[in-house]
Amino acid sequence: MEYQARIDAALQRLHDEGRYRTFIDIERHRGHFPHATWRRADGTDRPVTVWCGNDYLGMGQHPVVLAAMHEALDAAGAGSGGTRNISGTTVYHKALEAELADLHGKEAALLFTSAYIANDATLSTLPRIFPGLIIYSDALNHASMIEGIRRNGGQKRVFRHNDVAHLRALLEADDPEAPKLIAFESVYSMDGDFGPIAAICDLAEEFGALTYIDEVHAVGMYGPRGGGVAERDRLLHRIDIVNGTLAKAYGVMGGYIASSAKMCDAIRSYAPGFIFTTSLPPAVAAGAAASVRHLKTDTALRAAHQTQAKILKLRLKGLGLPIIDHGSHIVPVIVGDPVHTKKLSDMLLEGFGIYVQPINYPTVPRGTERLRFTPSPVHGPKEIDALVSAMDQLWSHCALNRAELSA
Repeated sequence: MEYQARIDAALQRLHDEGRYRTFIDIERHRGHFPHATWRRADGTDRPVTVWCGNDYLGMGQHPVVLAAMHEALDAAGAGSGGTRNISGTTVYHKALEAELADLHGKEAALLFTSAYIANDATLSTLPRIFPGLIIYSDALNHASMIEGIRRNGGQKRVFRHNDVAHLRALLEADDPEAPKLIAFESVYSMDGDFGPIAAICDLAEEFGALTYIDEVHAVGMYGPRGGGVAERDRLLHRIDIVNGTLAKAYGVMGGYIASSAKMCDAIRSYAPGFIFTTSLPPAVAAGAAASVRHLKTDTALRAAHQTQAKILKLRLKGLGLPIIDHGSHIVPVIVGDPVHTKKLSDMLLEGFGIYVQPINYPTVPRGTERLRFTPSPVHGPKEIDALVSAMDQLWSHCALNRAELSA
């Protein structure tokens, strides 16, 4: 077996399709987000503005978060020392779970090292708790949800994206006595559209199904206290399990579920992805708890975030660019070709110091490749002006000229 040749061939396929991904080495500067330093391959440094970060509100540099992390680091040291079952449960973890349970109006919350692991571990474990469980999954659910459902060994049904009529047809076709769960998202991060939460909850009640919502791209940013779209729409009481992240709007790291005390206890007791994973460092848990606590009251920051997103979308629409606008904070500009998308990304970085990564298949369907901009309260008029000017120049003179882009 020519192992090296197989590796080379696999990597070459990505290059040939324009889907090979490269890391951009950046150094973020506290107090100056979204500005950072790009360490180039030749060892030289160049200033860049980050337009593709998930630190949606700039909380990764907030003094409240940093102070809590410093205090916990000085008090408890670096790591947690083990899994949650073996010395890795600290007062910081319990405090964070209490904040998260309160955020979503649930009895309990359960921490994981990432929202990916939270989705994967929970959805793969539920059939062990509910034998015969059928999971109904939106076609555009995140890879972590798809993987968890795939691995659980139970039955699954995939309904067309946000198609409530198709979901109803699938529910009607199954045994009414079988346990059921509907898994979907509140904000789908590639197009920025919203899930029909109320309509799905209506079907769940009609057919006796549990509801599982991924609020990863909504927690901290929507709702009176940042509890997500379900809180904004006053539907939290109709959701059985909420999945969220601490690595986006909250600016730190980690993921979680919030649910009933018994549901969290069951997942805690059965999910290998929880049982056998070292817990978050105490300083990370402390910083996340401080961020969640702060954003429960900082409505001005949430409002500023929405305002900046609206301004950027309006400016890009004014250029005639093919953006997708579903009313969320996500700003995708469709390019439609992986090679051209990568070229645009490279041109923005090299020519204008603007860092935005290309989004290609399999993250999005072929033919819908895009640049996805994530404006935030720390992207001011100067940064928006620079981005709009750069996109205007590139789109007008280069992006539509495929021969030049392919050169």
